[in-house]
Amino acid sequence: MFSGIVEEMATIVAMKQTQENIDFTLKCSFTQDLKIDQSISHNGVCLTVVKINEDQYTVTAMKETLNRSNLGMLHVGDKVNVERSMLMNGRLDGHIVQGHVDEVAKCIQMEDADGSTYFTFEYKPDRQMAKKGYFTVDKGSVTVNGVSLTVCEPTENTFKVAIIPYTREHTNFCDIAIGTIVNIEFDILGKYIARMQALT
Repeated sequence: MFSGIVEEMATIVAMKQTQENIDFTLKCSFTQDLKIDQSISHNGVCLTVVKINEDQYTVTAMKETLNRSNLGMLHVGDKVNVERSMLMNGRLDGHIVQGHVDEVAKCIQMEDADGSTYFTFEYKPDRQMAKKGYFTVDKGSVTVNGVSLTVCEPTENTFKVAIIPYTREHTNFCDIAIGTIVNIEFDILGKYIARMQALT
């Protein structure tokens, strides 16, 4: 479980495809604190550490993960938002994030907001999935590339988020432009509520 508060950007230093899996080797400042089998969020995707070598670590993404996320579009040198699993003895600064990406979305608009930036994202509309809680609500939470954000002006298949300069500088929002594909995870609380309604 994660909070959506990105710790830093890790750099992909190597990628290796084995059948339908991809091994990503990354470099970040907290590698020496990691352990094998530890879960880390990568652009919002929970992946398991399978190898550690000095200041680099390796995780494996399987076909299902690659199909549902933007990880298969990454290249060596790309920056990835990373967050270690949440400590249960601290404050929840973001929201409850599972690290289970629901689908991808595309940035379709960027607007200046007097120092901050509004990003608008569009995802594939699916009424059946919406009935299961896969949608956004105004002032609700959504995770974009692992970043916990507050939704503005949602529609059936779009939503807007406001990114302050600090977040843009310290996450890979600094590289997002119109047309960029991002990972999104809808709020788990909405999914549970939708499930309960479906059972009553």
